[in-house]
Amino acid sequence: MAGDLISGEVRALGKRGISEETCRKWNYQVGKFKDRPVQIANYCDEDGVPVAQKIRFPDKDFTLLGDKKQLGLYGQHLWRDGGKMVVVTEGEIDALSVSQLQENKWPVVSVPNGAQGAAKAIAKAIEWLEKFEKVVFLLDDDEPGREAAKECAELLTPGKAFIGRIDGFKDANEALQAHQGKKVIDAIWGAKEFRPDGVIGVADIILKPVSLGVPWPWKSLTDATYGIRTGELYAFGAGVGVGKSDAFKEIAVHLMALGHKVGMLMLEEPPAHTLRTMAGKHKSKLFHIPDAGFTEEEVNAAALELDKKLFLYDSFGANDYDTVKAKITYMVTALGCKYIFLDHLTALAAAVEGDERKAIDKMMADLSALALRLDFALFFVSHLATPEGKPHEEGGRVMEKHFRGSRAIAQWSHFMFGIERDKQKPGQPSTFRTLKDRYTGRAGGLTFGLAYDRESGRVSECELPTEGDAKGFKDETEDDESF
Repeated sequence: MAGDLISGEVRALGKRGISEETCRKWNYQVGKFKDRPVQIANYCDEDGVPVAQKIRFPDKDFTLLGDKKQLGLYGQHLWRDGGKMVVVTEGEIDALSVSQLQENKWPVVSVPNGAQGAAKAIAKAIEWLEKFEKVVFLLDDDEPGREAAKECAELLTPGKAFIGRIDGFKDANEALQAHQGKKVIDAIWGAKEFRPDGVIGVADIILKPVSLGVPWPWKSLTDATYGIRTGELYAFGAGVGVGKSDAFKEIAVHLMALGHKVGMLMLEEPPAHTLRTMAGKHKSKLFHIPDAGFTEEEVNAAALELDKKLFLYDSFGANDYDTVKAKITYMVTALGCKYIFLDHLTALAAAVEGDERKAIDKMMADLSALALRLDFALFFVSHLATPEGKPHEEGGRVMEKHFRGSRAIAQWSHFMFGIERDKQKPGQPSTFRTLKDRYTGRAGGLTFGLAYDRESGRVSECELPTEGDAKGFKDETEDDESF
């Protein structure tokens, strides 16, 4: 036990109808805190070692001890990973009650902070919950509990979440005290599959004023697209080494400068390198180049300025889609990131056994639904297929059909962008090209230049050479037989 935690004794909770056997299973104790009698709910790590405690006083007030950041689902360590079903309650006493009614044999957990913090707790434990075939939310049958149950259910894969209500009782312990435990069991097995409301009438829709989205770092793109909007997918494609990662990071730094939180999942780049380059862009310095004239103290200070604004994913080499999806969900729902950057989609598809195109088809449909449901913008990179004619690395034009798994990417993306540059011509600006615009249908064919500053590492808009594409809209279409 951590040093600031307290200990008590395990004994039955007579007034609650909870046996000593159940309390022992959960290590739920009775003791004293500052000379006041208390009940002690031990929150443990995956090895069963207490890391935090919820101390409950007789007047139902409570306080927290230990490492509050490790407050996960109460009792999660007691059960194996995955199975047929797990029940989620709103409080520790209700979790003990359900456990006792199921002979302490079947998985049940509780959210740590009641209805108001339920969705955040579920998001934090989403990977563990998704391993069960069925998740039953048995929260309090009052307005906050009912609303929280819906919010929690929306975070899970459709068809996995169920919501139960105990006939005539607010919660499981109330039913247990009334010797009506059968109604709790009936509520669990009779829980209804959660299906969000989807069909509505015109009168149910509140039309919000049309407004400009968050601006891009480049004025031409903002003017053409009316900015960045949550709920949309933005696809980027470019040849290897052409500069898509720099453009990607330029957008992320720009959004943070505007006060937004950003989540970045750079699947083929160590988080330390991502942070170093992001801190460098933040300060307009090349912190990743050894002789660029900076100190490590300067780097660390710049990185700390991005704390609580930038959140990174350390994949440890694990790039399976379900894990990445869970991390995105956590970044959005628990950390408040409304702008997610994924580099790159192709790496996720490669981790799936079987046909890569089918894997991308499934992921694109799922990510589109997730972005709309959780209201975040997803920026993602896709590798390109080798074109006929001039390679992309030599300035070859990017087309929709070049995106690996292009049918699904084109179908689900709201915007598709290409970045073109001949790597054999140092100092030449890149051509940024808009390939698809679902929002207005007018920005397709827009081109403008992007210049990389070798001193600051920043990417800014510039004029294209006169012999190349002119800045502005072009009335041209591509011959794409794949659609």
